[in-house]
Amino acid sequence: MRTEFLDANGMTFETDVYEGGDRLALMLHGFPETKRSWRHQIDTLTQRGFTVWAPNLRGYGRSSTPRGVNAYRLDHLIADVAGLIALGKERGLRDALVVSHDWGGMIGWASVLSDLPIAQFVVINLPHPQIFKRRLYRPSQLKKSWYMFYFQVPFLPERKLAQPGVVKNIFLSTSQDPRCFDEETLAEFEANAQRPGGATAMLNYYRAALRNQRILEMRDAPLEIPTLMIWGDEDEALGVELVEGTEKLVRDFTLRRLPGVSHWAQQEAPEKVNAVLGAWLDDEVVPSYGVSFGRLS
Repeated sequence: MRTEFLDANGMTFETDVYEGGDRLALMLHGFPETKRSWRHQIDTLTQRGFTVWAPNLRGYGRSSTPRGVNAYRLDHLIADVAGLIALGKERGLRDALVVSHDWGGMIGWASVLSDLPIAQFVVINLPHPQIFKRRLYRPSQLKKSWYMFYFQVPFLPERKLAQPGVVKNIFLSTSQDPRCFDEETLAEFEANAQRPGGATAMLNYYRAALRNQRILEMRDAPLEIPTLMIWGDEDEALGVELVEGTEKLVRDFTLRRLPGVSHWAQQEAPEKVNAVLGAWLDDEVVPSYGVSFGRLS
């Protein structure tokens, strides 16, 4: 592994690069994580011929941190993905696979729905934008999504987020297995929020999203890109009912739910996530863990 600073879309992305072959796997992390959240998935991908790029998204780590809410609009985030894929192509990396989680998942969905040159798409615990938009204001989901509205308040949320122990507690209090988060990982996540301007940048994703919801009004035609969704059922922020109906919006759709696993699935249950991911990439029978909606499991 080496860390590079990749220039794309006028931004610089602090990126961990793992050489594995001539296909690009672009990893998009969530909030309030960093590129380190993918530490358990690297071998699964490099062993299958992927060169993995795990960037800190704009506003995270030592990546560019532009000021202002508008800098974190979804159209800018899509352009970041487009720029990184184009850079990969310049370097001889083909057939991009996008693997995403949480906010990275929203960016991933938006990118595939915008017809970026993506060959395969994996999303962990983030619903299709059309489904999320329709169901966000239902009482059960509003109760889970209260923090999104709290994050709209100026100044106060970032002061809270940057306090010692707050980010660490987010993971430990919402995980089904807090032991999966080692001290080095938690320290990196905390340091990311405590750096100057870091907490504000992270919160600006949410602020820009609620102010520019029309970007989620995407095409009605079903998505053609092969898509794998992995969902930890014990997600405290996103109800599992948000996966229902995705099969109507994606033609080649595989869903695997993980009972007893929280929102942080790829960190909390890496063996299961990697088994599902590897089998799906190998076009083999994808392991199932005993729950289903209709024909999907």
